[in-house]
Amino acid sequence: MQKYSKNRSFFFGAALLCLMLFGAIAAPLISSFDPNVQTTPSVTRFQSPSAEHWFGVDKFGRDVFSRVLHGGRISLFIAAVVVIGAVVIGGSYGAVAGYFGGWVDALFMRIVDALLAFPVIFLTVTCMALFGNGLFWLVAVLIFTGWMDIARLVRAEVHALKQQPFVIRAHASGIPAVSVIFRHLLPNVLKTLQAAIILRTADIIVIESALSFLGLGVQPPTASWGGIMSDGMSALGDAWWLSVFPGMAIFATTLGLNLVGEGMKRA
Repeated sequence: MQKYSKNRSFFFGAALLCLMLFGAIAAPLISSFDPNVQTTPSVTRFQSPSAEHWFGVDKFGRDVFSRVLHGGRISLFIAAVVVIGAVVIGGSYGAVAGYFGGWVDALFMRIVDALLAFPVIFLTVTCMALFGNGLFWLVAVLIFTGWMDIARLVRAEVHALKQQPFVIRAHASGIPAVSVIFRHLLPNVLKTLQAAIILRTADIIVIESALSFLGLGVQPPTASWGGIMSDGMSALGDAWWLSVFPGMAIFATTLGLNLVGEGMKRA
């Protein structure tokens, strides 16, 4: 942590990120309201923020503060699973391309270039329209559209590292190529890619929120930040809190991730 000691933006981003993670993890302890169950008619619909309902109430009488907290659990869980999947697939793919080089590298990278030619949102929306909605397909599609950038970064790092003495010694010892890639190269590569992975997590949160906002991601009544924003758009003029608070949650989380990622890149 010493190398970050003078980087105030890094610590501010880390504090924001810890706050959002704490809110998501401790959501059932922080708010006693069920985020998905509609309340009795006695609860005023579109109730503005108050001492009882800090972020107000939506059109179904649900506590928005509770929905934002629980929505964070869904959004952050999806981001974590997608990042892990993208790193595993993209890291393995890029490592093989960078290690073997030649026609293998050329073929693998042309496939990546062809997929990257499509805008991420276009490719994601098209895949969701083809395969349908739901959490499983959302995660699968986000992994499918998210591994290419990781593959390119890993390929470049492996291509540079494979000429290092420790890799040459591993070859001379007769260690199989698979072991060289996964035991010697990838661990060293991932250390240098930590910042890129954190920045990629912020992108995934934004994309997932956009899909849920459009009705292609997490489906109602399950709370997600994008879905909560979408619910409030029809009453934005009269009930601004329905969209503003989940939007602030997305902003705070992605800002924290970007500040941490940029701080790690500069360290």
